[in-house]
Amino acid sequence: MTRQKYTFDDFKKKIRGKKVGIAGLGISNRPLIDLLYEAGAILTLRDKKEPEQELTEKIKKYGLKHYFGDGYLENIEEEILIKSPGMRPDLPQFDNVPVVTNEMQLFFDVCPARIIAVTGSDGKTTTTTLVSEFLKDAGYKVWLGGNIGNPLFCQSGNISENDIVVLELSSFQLMSLTSSPEFCVITNISPNHLDWHRDFDEYVEAKKNIYRFTQDSTVVVNNDNDITRKIGDEIEQNRVRRFSRLSDVRDGVIYLNGEKIIDKSDIFIPGEHNVENFQAAIAVTADFVSSENVKKVANTFGGVAHRCEFVREKDGVKYFNSSIDSSPSRTLAAVKIFEEKIIAICGGYDKNLDYDPLGEVFAQRLKALILTGATSEKIFRSVNKVPHDYPIFFEDNLADAVQRAKKEATAGDVVVLTPASASFDAFKNFEHRGNYFKEQVNLL
Repeated sequence: MTRQKYTFDDFKKKIRGKKVGIAGLGISNRPLIDLLYEAGAILTLRDKKEPEQELTEKIKKYGLKHYFGDGYLENIEEEILIKSPGMRPDLPQFDNVPVVTNEMQLFFDVCPARIIAVTGSDGKTTTTTLVSEFLKDAGYKVWLGGNIGNPLFCQSGNISENDIVVLELSSFQLMSLTSSPEFCVITNISPNHLDWHRDFDEYVEAKKNIYRFTQDSTVVVNNDNDITRKIGDEIEQNRVRRFSRLSDVRDGVIYLNGEKIIDKSDIFIPGEHNVENFQAAIAVTADFVSSENVKKVANTFGGVAHRCEFVREKDGVKYFNSSIDSSPSRTLAAVKIFEEKIIAICGGYDKNLDYDPLGEVFAQRLKALILTGATSEKIFRSVNKVPHDYPIFFEDNLADAVQRAKKEATAGDVVVLTPASASFDAFKNFEHRGNYFKEQVNLL
């Protein structure tokens, strides 16, 4: 393995006495404060948001230099700046900073273990979790991180070369990455995060960073997706593994390279998109796990929170939380899971996506549509391009949307929160939104 540049202890020695800044104090960067301070770095904290009490107390305790508010990127004198994933790497304020890096790049530089990384527009969290579960069932010590689980850089000193690290990587993380893992998956690619990326081409190029910086990694691609199939065609073929629900699932059996792995009926969680998630996880772990490991996980894996997660049944109505559905393609996949017509709650932060694809499917599968959030009008205009017989309701907030769903539903109905939009208009993240939805449903 040639990816590791130095050890975790070497890193701590390297930054002793150096001026180091942390720009953006979110989930991935917050644990770095103690680590860098204890390693002897001269630390500066920067964030657009004003600090809460816990952070304020830490700043006072350590005597840290800090910039908060609109001018948080002014007067950068640091030798090393560790930026958050959601901060574009090409900001002009970074032009004269000697080293601009990020927590994920630092982890790649010091990690002694093999890394399996998963990216894609849809399905990456479930696929990442499945990879982790397969490996654990096969007896490996697994470290789960990236866009899922805990930030791993600060735990690097406890990871051994015999362990396996499993990462979910977003386009934000990948855009700044200059290293690639030993094994990687691209589940699919469709337009997403176009409020942050300059255009779709930049988004696709960011995804390609997952394999771009090494010539000997294994790359798993979805052969049923036009973009990922073309990516597979661009790479040396001895590196590529392809999966296809259209050609590798026959007579209810999932195959890999012509070999039977499991029956579709072995998979506990419903939905054809979850068959694809299993196929991706099977393909990337083929060197490590057996079909017995896969079948055992398939029989018991109940899905990931906020992904068509059953909340409760009330008065004969079943409520499902699929807050992870932050794009139209995810919502389409969620809606197609259910045999009965559903009452869908949609809307949220606008990522500059096209909602027209929802129209045809909604016309066939919805009993009612409840809209709330910043994208409400945009979704309304899109779905009305297709004739339909379901009513559409507008509500001011998610709590009111839940009350509206209760009013419209009768015994036997299914209500699904499937926003087709990000959460940032009203919530910190999709987990915050999903948990709030569950709270409101449980209050009914």
